[in-house]
Order: sequence, then structure tokens, then C-alpha cells
Amino acid sequence: MLKKHDRKMLRQRRHRRIRREVAGGGERPRLSVFRSLNHMYAQIVDDAKGVTLVAASTRDPEIREALKGRKKTEAGAAVGEAIAKRALAKGINRVVFDRAGYLYHGRVKALADGARKAGLQF
Repeated sequence: MLKKHDRKMLRQRRHRRIRREVAGGGERPRLSVFRSLNHMYAQIVDDAKGVTLVAASTRDPEIREALKGRKKTEAGAAVGEAIAKRALAKGINRVVFDRAGYLYHGRVKALADGARKAGLQF
């Protein structure tokens, strides 16, 4: 059985491998996802400048209130929609998706689908 830190180490290896290929520039910034046990975090990063342009998470007050009693996949979709709305308000409509070593499944997929539904292009 894999220990917790072994799983984390393997995910970090996958993330480093993905990041060799995926980089966000000024024209197409990177939509980065982090998934903890209870929360989802997403941020849009301009790697050329090294700055976070937009961020959203399940810990944001307006998202948290809407998610009471909902499943984690629904929470991921809500975060995806929220970050897409914030990005479109800042004039960002195309991004590169960085799944951060997680499988494109469940909450991560729900976040991506929610962002696409709200108008963000990958």
C-alpha cells in the first residue's frame, strides 16, 4: 500500500513532468488547479511575469455559502464557473489547463467543465 507521502511525491513528479510542457504566457495564461481533501483552489497565472491574475476557491465567502450541503464535484464546478467569470471580467478568455498531476477525473474535470460552460476557452 502506498503511504500518503508516497502518493504526494508521485503527484508532484507528475506535476513537474506536466509543467515542462505546459506554460502560460501573456496571450494564454495557465489555469492551475489544487485539490485538497475538502477544498478546491484554482488560479490563473501569467508565467512570463510570475503573477497570479485571478483566483477562486471553495473557501471564498460567496462560493462557500452557495455550496452548503453539496457534493465535492459540484463544488469543483462552482469554482470553475467563478474563476471563468472573474477571468472574463479581466479580459482573459483563453487559458492553458494545468491539472497539477491530478487525474482528469472527478472534481478536476468538473472544474474544467464549469469553466468551459461559463465561457473560458482551453
